[in-house]
Amino acid sequence: MTLYSKIIGTGSYLPERRVTNQDLTDQLAAKGIETSDEWIVSRSGISARHFAEPGEKSSDLAVKAAQRALDMAGLQPNDIDLIVLASSTPDFFGSFPSTACIVQQKLGITNNGAAVDVQAVCSGFVYAMSTADAFIRAGMNKNVLVIGSEVFSRILDFNDRTTCVLFGDGAGAVVLTASQEPGILATALHADGRHSGILCMPDSFGGAIAGEAFLYMDGPAVFKLAVSVLEKVAHEALEKVDMAQDQIDWLIPHQANIRIMNSTAKKLGLPLEKMVVTVDQHGNTSAASIPLALDVAVRDGRIQKGQNILMEGVGGGFTWGAVLAKF
Repeated sequence: MTLYSKIIGTGSYLPERRVTNQDLTDQLAAKGIETSDEWIVSRSGISARHFAEPGEKSSDLAVKAAQRALDMAGLQPNDIDLIVLASSTPDFFGSFPSTACIVQQKLGITNNGAAVDVQAVCSGFVYAMSTADAFIRAGMNKNVLVIGSEVFSRILDFNDRTTCVLFGDGAGAVVLTASQEPGILATALHADGRHSGILCMPDSFGGAIAGEAFLYMDGPAVFKLAVSVLEKVAHEALEKVDMAQDQIDWLIPHQANIRIMNSTAKKLGLPLEKMVVTVDQHGNTSAASIPLALDVAVRDGRIQKGQNILMEGVGGGFTWGAVLAKF
């Protein structure tokens, strides 16, 4: 008997504060930094993003997304026996407890199930899904809550127009359950630490997310590498189950930049209509971007039961990966 990890619930949450390109343009202009809606859209496809309020933490966003995923799945918090949470902006940066443990407490889970954080930046959700899938297939867990949650606005340098306009905050969640029905069909994960310097947070600090450490990104280098590895890892996942490209119903890439996304779809021979796009309204939400996009497409009816979805991401580290699943 083959055991699969099946998606039975999705959920997402965006902070109430919506920040448009014009809002950022006005904010930067007050500092003498020039940008515009046209400049941002032409380079990224982003029109707006959401920023958390000062008191909102990654765990707060994660809990709201998780509750919605649990509701869709028809499960109670104590039905969850493992939480895998992906984040580069945890509640306690470089410290502990893990944000997954904080989420477990806030959800009221008291069954002593496991909880762990995963850090692979924008590939984090794909890494988390692959980890959860392995635990379920090994028979160690039955119901797993997989979450991507970020408050990237806390690590942005608002004197650098090339990065501060790209990122947003949010959380997405998925409930996976052990099933005999096909679910996750294949996963593929990779990393190459030789490229760690092109997307990173150079300085470090302890405690709460505050201070002078900001995100750094070499945009052209990231673009070149991302387009190459995303095509390769997609083919790798498809080959594991002998699936053709045209059997993909929906491509859900990491929502980093519309140019990278469009290039990936074209390289895979997929029409752009088969790609879920939320980057225009969410910005780059790092580990949260794929589950946010997934939940949007599930709830608006685009993604239907039985369809094949390919989720793939690339992020600092340098990390990349893909998850191929039947919904």
